[in-house]
Amino acid sequence: MNILHDSSAAARVPRGWAPLALGFRPFFLLAAIVAVLLLVSWSFVWRGRLHPAYYDAVAWHAHEMLFGYTTAVIAGFLLTAVRNWSGVQTWTGARLAGLAAVWLAARILPWIDGVSAVVVVVVDTAFLPLLAASLVRPLWLATNRVNRVIVPLLGAMAVANLSSHLQLLGVMHGVGDMRRVMLELVLLLLVLVAGRVLPSFTQNAIPTFRTRGRRWVEVAAFATLAPVVIAELLPQSPPALGASAWALFGTVHVLRLSGWFDRRVLQVPVLWVLHAGYVWLCVGALLNAAALSGWASPSSALHALTIGAIGVFTIGMMARVTRGHTGRPIDVEPRMTIAFLLINGAVIVRVFAVWLLPRHHATWIDLSAAMWVTAFAVFLAGHAKMLVRPRVDGRPG
Repeated sequence: MNILHDSSAAARVPRGWAPLALGFRPFFLLAAIVAVLLLVSWSFVWRGRLHPAYYDAVAWHAHEMLFGYTTAVIAGFLLTAVRNWSGVQTWTGARLAGLAAVWLAARILPWIDGVSAVVVVVVDTAFLPLLAASLVRPLWLATNRVNRVIVPLLGAMAVANLSSHLQLLGVMHGVGDMRRVMLELVLLLLVLVAGRVLPSFTQNAIPTFRTRGRRWVEVAAFATLAPVVIAELLPQSPPALGASAWALFGTVHVLRLSGWFDRRVLQVPVLWVLHAGYVWLCVGALLNAAALSGWASPSSALHALTIGAIGVFTIGMMARVTRGHTGRPIDVEPRMTIAFLLINGAVIVRVFAVWLLPRHHATWIDLSAAMWVTAFAVFLAGHAKMLVRPRVDGRPG
């Protein structure tokens, strides 16, 4: 079953207030809004003009992009996709509103003076376990057991979140940066989702094209992430170990993507943006290998994976899911093509201009942030109303 194909569960979606009718609606809206606010705020935070009460500047930026923006997209996607995989309704209405409220509170509390660290940690770390719990029933009632891996994966993300807080508070020592582990867990989910959607999306858009899947590549696509995570967890891991792991991971994913790509993809914006996100996954992996070998900027390698792989892939998925699940044609309007170009431009500037032309470091960061913000503002201009209004075809959801 296609990951976005409407199953019979669609007919059983409760009819209610449209913004809470299905998980993608509140969470994609919140993700896009916070994508704008986080980067606007970051322009002030990294200059010392704004100060979160709980985090230092870099810790706030890293945490909110991974555990704020990214988890909102993950929640919106999974609450929608799991319903389609399983045929069992996921949370809607009041329960969905409560889940979104927990996520939102976790974004706000770190800015409020006087809120104890315990409260911040408890609220922030509650979100991923609640999301996982909401998916247990539909996943276990479904016939496809493979999808159940989602629950332990979310559990691992929850552990990474708690551990990152404990590291920040000076309680936990002796392991690598758990925010990096979270990044790698997100990449694992991206690899899983891309493997389900990119081949089918490409063949649907280009009927005469047949993707070329190789089983050993599919196995290696997941297996090669394990040494990357192990190298990350070891507190004094030899750079050569991490470099080799990232190089192997990147090479395998270049091979994987080559079996899905056809140049006609470039004629379909809502498709090429997903391929572009996967290209950034490959570039980021190889840049990480180069950075650990002393040949590239570690910051550039990191941002190729975050702004590039995660940012580009997620804005493309949010556009496609929003349009498809509100009863609209999948093809996007020209302004979204501009948004897709802008967010890729943001990656190029942040990854390559900052690295190769460091004299204008601040200018490049501001330009990259402005391009990111504009891309998501364009997304909101075109999709916010879709997310808060009923489906145009009159169906529930």
